[in-house]
Amino acid sequence: MSLLAKVFSHKKKHLVGHHLVLNELKIPKHLAIIMDGNGRWAKKRHMPRVAGHKEGMETVKTVTKLASSAGVSVLTLYAFSTENWSRPKDEVSFLMKLPVTFFDTFVPELIEQNVRVETIGDIDALPEATKKAVYDAKEQTSQNTGMVLNFALNYGGQKEIVDAAAALAKKVQDGEMAVEDINPSAFAAELTTGFLGDLADPDLIIRTSGEERLSNFLPYQAAYSEFYFTPVLWPDFDQEQFELALESFTKRDRRFGKVSS
Repeated sequence: MSLLAKVFSHKKKHLVGHHLVLNELKIPKHLAIIMDGNGRWAKKRHMPRVAGHKEGMETVKTVTKLASSAGVSVLTLYAFSTENWSRPKDEVSFLMKLPVTFFDTFVPELIEQNVRVETIGDIDALPEATKKAVYDAKEQTSQNTGMVLNFALNYGGQKEIVDAAAALAKKVQDGEMAVEDINPSAFAAELTTGFLGDLADPDLIIRTSGEERLSNFLPYQAAYSEFYFTPVLWPDFDQEQFELALESFTKRDRRFGKVSS
């Protein structure tokens, strides 16, 4: 049995090079990833930045399959932020074409693996070809009942919070709800992750490339998320790195403000 099979079958295993014996790995229900380091990966190889983004797309496919096999319910990937528009025009243009290529080649596999595509962010502001590729992928996988592959595309966490506050204010203004009815549940329902219900908040957030910040990614939903930072650049984030992240998550004591029993 392969290491990955042992991990995903939750059987007792000894971690090579570690002193910890795990009876069972904890699998995050909602795993979120800030996919960082594509440009640096390409620069190290004296290649254009877009080559790193292309290689990073292949890593997305790999990690999607790993997460689905592991039993993750929601995989949210930070694909393009509202701030990324300020990058060089040729790079932005390439990034906007990636979803077209990605979904054209990967949707059949997603259907086969029962994975459903969803998005958060302002999709309607994307170029027409990009928008069509995204909506087509969502439609083609809409009947799938397995893992949700959720792309944060043209997404900004602060804007999401402001938009949610504005939506609640309008409901109060229109007499649809009272100020006293505004609570965490009502607020969370107005966020773009509201459709995920109880799975909206990530259990684990991974950031690759060595940076240790959220960069406007799910700031409200990440209130009690565990974080895993790795210096590994996103195109190099493979099965072994995925397993290391799960092993780290397994050792966390998630108390949510309470005292351990």
